[in-house]
Amino acid sequence: MKILVIGSGGREHAVVKAIKKSPLCDTVYALPGNPGMTEAVLLPGTPLDIDKTVRMAREYHIDFCIVTPEDPLAAGLVDALIDAGIPCFGPSQQAARIESSKVFSKNLMQKYGIPTASFRVFDELAPALDYAKAQPYPLVIKADGLARGKGVVIAQDVEEAEQALKGMLSGADFGESGKQVIIEETLQGPEVSLLCLADGQTILPLVSAMDHKRAKDGDKGLNTGGMGAIAPSPLFTADLAEYTRKQILEPTMAAMRAEGCPFAGCLFVGLMLTKDGPKVLEYNARMGDPETQAVLPLLTSDLLAHLIACSKASLHLEQPQFLDESACCLVLTSKGYPEQFETGFPITASETDAQVCFAGVKEQNGQLVTAGGRVLSVTAVKPSLNEAILAAYAAAEHIDFKDKTYRTDIGQKALKGL
Repeated sequence: MKILVIGSGGREHAVVKAIKKSPLCDTVYALPGNPGMTEAVLLPGTPLDIDKTVRMAREYHIDFCIVTPEDPLAAGLVDALIDAGIPCFGPSQQAARIESSKVFSKNLMQKYGIPTASFRVFDELAPALDYAKAQPYPLVIKADGLARGKGVVIAQDVEEAEQALKGMLSGADFGESGKQVIIEETLQGPEVSLLCLADGQTILPLVSAMDHKRAKDGDKGLNTGGMGAIAPSPLFTADLAEYTRKQILEPTMAAMRAEGCPFAGCLFVGLMLTKDGPKVLEYNARMGDPETQAVLPLLTSDLLAHLIACSKASLHLEQPQFLDESACCLVLTSKGYPEQFETGFPITASETDAQVCFAGVKEQNGQLVTAGGRVLSVTAVKPSLNEAILAAYAAAEHIDFKDKTYRTDIGQKALKGL
């Protein structure tokens, strides 16, 4: 089979590496990919140019397409490819609203009794401010639409809440994505990420993960796209997993069917393990980054077969298998990320047994150089979490570029049970 992976980041590189192992796979293409993806044939274009992407898929006789970035999912790329006769892994535009509209997802959870934080929705500043002034702090404020992971503010006081609300509702911060906002209570507890395969009826969670979003050690600094992840989370016990299946995963699938938009693809469920049990922080309509880079190296069964089953509503016949080991993914970034940073620095690497997935890179005179904030990720798999963490940091020392930065405490909260 000829497989096309849509996207260009570390998540997509991890997917390319995993499906390349499948006996079903002959050639992997990536659009646009990045020059670090040596396992794939790179195709020019942008995923948001839907007509051109469909033409490219036809021109290269693609048998199956994997769409992972949120923007083309929200824009209906999967619908267009399927209409063109190209089978896809990924949700329809209507189903992708579970991520592209936080108002839709919160209302869905409220309507169908899925555990989440209490909330109110606003589209005007005055009532939003009045409500915010009467709430306990910290308080979570979210832009309704896609904002590249930056549309969430945890306000510590009324002044911060007012600044966030004015920026969002005026359109200054996130354009149309912020014209509606959600104000919700702050949940307390450890976070867990679940990547779940779904075919509209069946949902199968992969091993759990724990992401690290803040830029600096100790969960300080600004939110980023993700500075690292570990899998599985030792905090997500079998009892919690069973509760989540019964109270969150299966009810979410049933709710989406009831709303006329059954979900097929990867349903990412961000959970907070509160004292009252797991509650949903957010849904994503695609694989997480860098959780994917931590989870997929643990998978021993055929990822491509599982993804094809999602598109054929035959996921009930699949059973993903995993190593009984742990993974630690460390993201190497450009100094200054997620704010201002310089790029164009050569990347050098010596031999390592860790998996390296490239993201913010380009090729210059035959040399890979930095071209983004999150440059690459390094994932080590070992029998224990502590061993995996040590191995990931050791592997990072084999890779160098000017202004290389990374957090030094990935996985430490999980080791301490926090």
